This record gives sequence, C-alpha cells and structure tokens, in this order.
Amino acid sequence: MELRQIEAFLAVAEELHFGRAAERLRMAQSPLSQTIKKLEKGLGEPLFERNTRSVTLTTAGHSLLPHARRILEEVDLARRAVSAGTGTIYGKLAIGFSGALNHATLPPLTRALRQHYPQLEVTLHGGLLTQEALQQLGNGALDLAFIGLPIDAPSLATRRIATERLGVTLPADHPLAGQASVGMAELAGDPFITMPAAQGSTLREVTFAACAAAGFRPRIGQEVSDPYTALSLVAGGVGISLMPESIEGIMPAGIVFLPLEGEEVLLFSGLVWNPVALSPALRAALRIAEEVLPSPAD
Repeated sequence: MELRQIEAFLAVAEELHFGRAAERLRMAQSPLSQTIKKLEKGLGEPLFERNTRSVTLTTAGHSLLPHARRILEEVDLARRAVSAGTGTIYGKLAIGFSGALNHATLPPLTRALRQHYPQLEVTLHGGLLTQEALQQLGNGALDLAFIGLPIDAPSLATRRIATERLGVTLPADHPLAGQASVGMAELAGDPFITMPAAQGSTLREVTFAACAAAGFRPRIGQEVSDPYTALSLVAGGVGISLMPESIEGIMPAGIVFLPLEGEEVLLFSGLVWNPVALSPALRAALRIAEEVLPSPAD
C-alpha cells in the first residue's frame, strides 16, 4: 500500500466520482482508475461499486476510510514536525464541552492556546454531556473535555477547575420570584427541567440529590441536552431548573436566579483526558490549563 494509493482512494471516497477526484488530484482519470485497481488488487478486496451512473463504497471501502484519513493526518503531522522550529507545538486538539455551563472556563483556555500555539489546530465539540464525552475520549474522537465531577472512569485522568454553588432559575412571574432566596422544600411542587438520565449529567445527579435531601423526588417537566435550552424553557414557564451561580450572567430575559437557603449545594467541574493518549498538543493544553484554570482551593 503506497501513499499515492491512499491519497487516490480518499479522493474517490470523498467525491464518489472519478472525474471530480481526478480534478482534485490534478491528474487524468485513467491513471487514477489504474491506481485504485492496483490498491484493490493489493488488498484483495474491491473498495468501490462502479456503474455508469454512480460510485459507492463497498464494505471494505467503508472499513478502510477512517484508517486512510488517519494515515494522511499522520503524514501531515510528520511534515509539520520536520519544518517546525524548536518548541513549536503543531497538530490537532479536539476539545469537548457541554455548552452554557462552560462559558466561564472554555474561553480562557482556547484564547490562551491560540495565543501561545498558533500552529495548533483546535476544534471544539459542544453539546456533550458526561457519558458521550467519556465515550469520545475513550475512542479517540476527543483529546480533552470539560465535564462535571466526579466520574466513574478509572482509565481517565481528571483535574478539578471549578466549584460552584447551585441556585434555582425561575420564570420571572413565578410566585417565589420576588424572594431573596428559596429553600429546596419550597420547590417540591414545581416541574423540573433536567438533563436526560441516559447521558449521565452531573448537574442532573446533583439536582436529584438536593431534592432527596429536602424530602422529595423532583417531578420532571422536560429533559433537554443543552443547558441553555433548559434556561429558555424556564423563561417560557415550562418549569424550573437548578443551575450554577455563574449562569446568572447569561440568562435569557424572563428568568430570575435565586440562591438556595441552608446547606450549600455544590457542583464540581473539571477537565478529563486519556493519560495513555498524551500527544504533544494535549500536554501543551494541560500546561496552559494549569495557568489559566487553576484548581480551586478546597
């Protein structure tokens, strides 16, 4: 298997058209077809189904596709490494986050990374709750993620970056909205907007624990994956939701945020990564994170 064969395969697989793939590679269509045939002969499997109207990937072609992309990415990284100066960090870094809950912690890290390592390609993947983030860290789709703590994932490493008190978000016309604070027991009759149980939200778990400590089980009005969507539903009068105090600065109109009375309800959040996949880019990101997102004092 040669590099030019991999490049040819990937062009055809992404274009699903030999003519367009040949234009993309700046070569004639006949040599491209011959290159693909040689690759298929070497692998012993057809990679494409061809007819006069369409080109589609076979099962073998689908199996080869992610590996072909990874091979070309590694070649690109090798070329950058050869041309990079001493101390230059290059490559790619995929960071996962939930959304609104990370509005105070994600921007400082991404700004610092772009400032210190302009050649590092940072991609952000939002809308991820705990379970999906852990899965993507495990399969290599993510390098680093912002997540609620603690987690049950012994193979992953974590570092706490924030400890926040929870309060309750209420519609502005809620009977309790005019109070300076509210007790959890006063919320027993309200429907709660929460994250889905199947996605393993730490915020959901803390909410249920706070309700249990107050002597009731929350009645779920609706489940949503995005915290800002939850706030929008609160504004629309669908229900109420427990949120960290930092959310108060970005709430939509029509909501009030009230502190909780009595014992503090805390949400711990942090960074999580796979320690067996420590690339130079991830090491650099973790170093920068220690500077801009120091661990809170206990």
